[in-house]
Amino acid sequence: MNYSIEGLGLKLDAREDIEPYLRQIEPNISQLEEIHLCGNTIGVGAAQALAEVLKKASAIRVADFADIFTGRLITEIPTALSALCDSLIDKEHLVEVNLSDNAFGGRSVDPIVPFLSKNPSFQIFRLNNNGLGPEGGTVIANALRVNAAVRRAIPIERRSSLRTVICGRNRLEDGSASAWAEAFAAHGTLVEVRMPQNGIRMAGSVALAEGLAKNTALELLDLQDNTLSQPGDQAFAAALPSWPSLHTLNFSDCVLSEEGEVPQVIQALSIGSNPLLRTLQLQNDNLDTGAVAVLAGAIGTHLKAVTRIEFQENDAEEDDAGIQTLKENLTVRGGRFLFSDEDEDEDEDEEDELEDAEEGDVNEVFAETPGNKDDADKETDRLADLLDKVSLAK
Repeated sequence: MNYSIEGLGLKLDAREDIEPYLRQIEPNISQLEEIHLCGNTIGVGAAQALAEVLKKASAIRVADFADIFTGRLITEIPTALSALCDSLIDKEHLVEVNLSDNAFGGRSVDPIVPFLSKNPSFQIFRLNNNGLGPEGGTVIANALRVNAAVRRAIPIERRSSLRTVICGRNRLEDGSASAWAEAFAAHGTLVEVRMPQNGIRMAGSVALAEGLAKNTALELLDLQDNTLSQPGDQAFAAALPSWPSLHTLNFSDCVLSEEGEVPQVIQALSIGSNPLLRTLQLQNDNLDTGAVAVLAGAIGTHLKAVTRIEFQENDAEEDDAGIQTLKENLTVRGGRFLFSDEDEDEDEDEEDELEDAEEGDVNEVFAETPGNKDDADKETDRLADLLDKVSLAK
């Protein structure tokens, strides 16, 4: 059973405010697998009442607590967060936890620690846009490192099941990068890591590269808008061969190159470090014709799987022979080489057209079946009245 009040804009302050919604899930609480609360604001009393119910949700798999503290005082958030996170500690089937878009900052991370350090089951952890800062980021990373040891101590586990960590827009900076590197290395099982826009610089980049290199199943890495420069570039070039399954690499806005230099990351890719790579994002990285030539020389050999390269705002000219080679090769593969804002706009237009076409297909099906539209509208109205804009699905 899935339950959602996502996007309803509810202001649930006290226990009595949330009880009407809890009564909808309590009768089948043992069957609850997903709960989505995003886009509502939850106070201490309401959070505690919800936590009491969630403690009985033995089958819970997805806990979506993103964007649930808008307008709340900093004094409210820790108590509410503690109640919700503590209710998940013993959940054996938990797969995903989402705490993104809650601006609790570094002052309110401690309530998350017991859950993060003790629950051995969750595989996906989303903590995006929370204003953690380096101190808060260190607390979270240390808890994840402890979690790895907890998982290894379980005889039936012996290894981590953590697969995805998303922690962008959090000002983690170099001050917490080493702690994150240690946490990643301790787990060693990560498949997807997204840490864009964190103000991480050279020293932090080197640490992250070394920690992530221990995760040999890594498929997607997004470090957009952090500063690698030469030390980080060198460290990640050395780490790339550790990830034979890597299909997406985002180093846009990472200052990969000093003027006139071909980054070692590009050199490593060009000699086959990651043969399964499909998407390469290199926007605004100070790349010139030398880097273009290296990529163009490898696009038909060691970069045969690549179908998308994002190369906007670099220092090459569009009529460069290498640019044309890259465009032609990716076009033949049904892919895209994005060089300018116009290319990006065209790409977005094509995506919009595809979405419109899909919506048109759905509408056409309804149009061809007499009575479907009226029946569908009546059913929608009936369900809306019955559930009062709440989604409850089995």
